[in-house]
Amino acid sequence: MQLPIRVTVLTGFLGAGKTTMLNALLRDPALSRTAVIVNEFGEAGLDHLLVEGASEGIIELSNGCVCCTVRGELVDRMADLADRMQTGRMPAVERVVIETTGLADPAPVLAALMAHPALSQIYALDGVVTLVDAHAGLKGLEGRLEAERQVAVADRLVLTKTDLSPADPDLLSWIRHLNPRARILDAASGEAGAQSLLNAGLYDPETRTSRLAEWLNGQNCDCDDPHHHHDHHDHSHHHHTGTVRALSLVHKSPVSLSAVQEFIDLLQSMFADKILRMKAMVHTLEHPDRPLVLHGVRRYMHPPVLMQNWPQAVSPHTRLVVIGEGLDPRVVEDLFAAFTGQPRIDAPDRAALTQNPLAIPGM
Repeated sequence: MQLPIRVTVLTGFLGAGKTTMLNALLRDPALSRTAVIVNEFGEAGLDHLLVEGASEGIIELSNGCVCCTVRGELVDRMADLADRMQTGRMPAVERVVIETTGLADPAPVLAALMAHPALSQIYALDGVVTLVDAHAGLKGLEGRLEAERQVAVADRLVLTKTDLSPADPDLLSWIRHLNPRARILDAASGEAGAQSLLNAGLYDPETRTSRLAEWLNGQNCDCDDPHHHHDHHDHSHHHHTGTVRALSLVHKSPVSLSAVQEFIDLLQSMFADKILRMKAMVHTLEHPDRPLVLHGVRRYMHPPVLMQNWPQAVSPHTRLVVIGEGLDPRVVEDLFAAFTGQPRIDAPDRAALTQNPLAIPGM
């Protein structure tokens, strides 16, 4: 069994076409060694009967939403899956696809992988794929907290049913406000195949090289383009709709590992479950030639990864992306500035914060 086993979370609001997409993916040879976990919601399970081509590898969770009532069962099933492969009771797989219900919040699913010490050593999150029903449009999604969270945490966003109705500008604007970095693909145009949806994680599984820029979705962020920011200062920007917000913070000078740890600890202690997802590459004083990669969901952090070197497409700098709910961007910015040594008027420094986290204005 080759570790880590990559995990793809397939989500999307009710009726977006998740099972149809899953069936299409499973027909691709690239997913020939894939186990599928299908979450059911209702008195009788039906979705797993619609999944074609991988019946022996399908694991059905009991009634309930994978984000809450069966979260413990999800952990148990994934642990059992690993045990069956290790003991030879089933063939080894390269990937697990978790299809959530339309009412699921994906963040606890991701947190379950990170919070369990054994699972975090066996499985690695490859990406979150969120389907958005273009035919239903914005009226079927706006104001639905589950739908906002599904879009906000996605690495890939797939527009479905565009052959029935093209995505209207309001829907696209809503998506971009929630998630300005994820790649948007059109299923009807054939863009949402395995090659586009899979391997969205930190490493290229074939070349064993890092894909740091793509993992951070840097190709869509002006802060990574030298033509779109000033060299003499740092900056941040954020987008929001409702209470869900995406915040990006950049710092060009190296920072100490202790400052990074203190910042993350304080950020999580202050905002806890408000953090839906966090990604970061850090330029450290201790290892200036090797980026430190951090990945977290809610109050849980994946073990830090120190890469071998900076990829050619990425200049050494610290970049933090936080997707949260009910976050005050000024508080996060002040906190980041304090621990990276950036002078800000009327804001506490690192020493003050480590002694009194409530020293941040507005807290």
